Amino acid sequence: MKTISQIIIREWKRIFSIPNFYVVLLVIPPIIFLFYGLIYQKQFAKELPMAVWDEDQSSVSRQLTDMMDHSDLIHITEKVSSNAEIEKLMKEGKIFGAVHFPKNLESDVKKNHQSNITLYTNGAYLVPAKMIYKGGAEVIIKGGLAVVLQKAEKQGMPAEQATALVQPIKLNTTTLYNPDFNYQMYLTPGLITVGLQMALVVASVLILNLEFKRNTVDELLKISSSSSQIIVGKTLAHLCISWILFVLVAYIVFPVFELGKPQTDFNFFLIYTLMSLACIGIGMMLSAMSNNLLFVTDVALFFTSPAFVFSGFTFPRWAMPWYDQFYADIMPYTHFLDGFIKLYFMELPLSYAMPEIFKLLIFTGVTFPLSIVFFQRKINNYLKEKSV
Repeated sequence: MKTISQIIIREWKRIFSIPNFYVVLLVIPPIIFLFYGLIYQKQFAKELPMAVWDEDQSSVSRQLTDMMDHSDLIHITEKVSSNAEIEKLMKEGKIFGAVHFPKNLESDVKKNHQSNITLYTNGAYLVPAKMIYKGGAEVIIKGGLAVVLQKAEKQGMPAEQATALVQPIKLNTTTLYNPDFNYQMYLTPGLITVGLQMALVVASVLILNLEFKRNTVDELLKISSSSSQIIVGKTLAHLCISWILFVLVAYIVFPVFELGKPQTDFNFFLIYTLMSLACIGIGMMLSAMSNNLLFVTDVALFFTSPAFVFSGFTFPRWAMPWYDQFYADIMPYTHFLDGFIKLYFMELPLSYAMPEIFKLLIFTGVTFPLSIVFFQRKINNYLKEKSV
């Protein structure tokens, strides 16, 4: 235990003195955390600019226009008179959508004839397009029902009967876990944790081979020539640094941006620790296999950079091709995120995340033994060459 303690203390000194470590682990992460938090500080996409093309110029079209403009999602900024103008404004980035009220809209409604209102959205910007569709469709449906309801009441039908006739089935929706569709609540935790994953893996691929690069391996071997002791000591040192980052995220960054959930802290800490061990294990294994710093760093970046895309956070994994699903499964962040959503977002008991916990333990159970074997072989070869 004394030997491992010496290795831990030595590794801490290296982390705080070698730029490769302290920049990746202690400088960049806090900057990224604040950056991601500030990006989505407004939390919601509101008052998206939109144009109106009103060929009817009736009380109905004006009422629908006013209802749209009072929507939280939409702000009418332009009035146009042709489809070409809509396309021009979209290309210039001045609007994200438009609505077209055709001629004879009001008269068709009064005659019980169907009238088609066209809602334009810019699909090149997926999120604004969906928001405008949501806000516009909601207003048009409600407005259309209101017009029919008013007509029925004018004909002498009681209000309750008219309402039941116009809308015989009423839909009530309940959105759980993020009812306001808060983008800060949705994206910031995921982006911060994927940044942590990248930092841990990139730093870990330098843990062992940097000893040879900086000619400090003899100093390390004086403490111990056992790869298992070295790897355990270095792992614990880097795990402690990962805990410092956890404290920064859970008790400073999340509360500052109103993302804190104290009741989930223990479960979050547990699954985060397992992800940290999995990331350190992968990095340590690569570091034990090769002394080429550039190569292992490139591999680490190639491995971790697409983690957010393949994790299923923005697009369901089951809809991806099998080879993309396989790539996602060999990244620890994928399984961490599945568990994180259950434990943090949904605030479920720890038992719900047992499949993800088991998968993260597999990463640890595979990578660390391989790291010990590869690094012991490297130590033996080094000592053999040195004695010749």
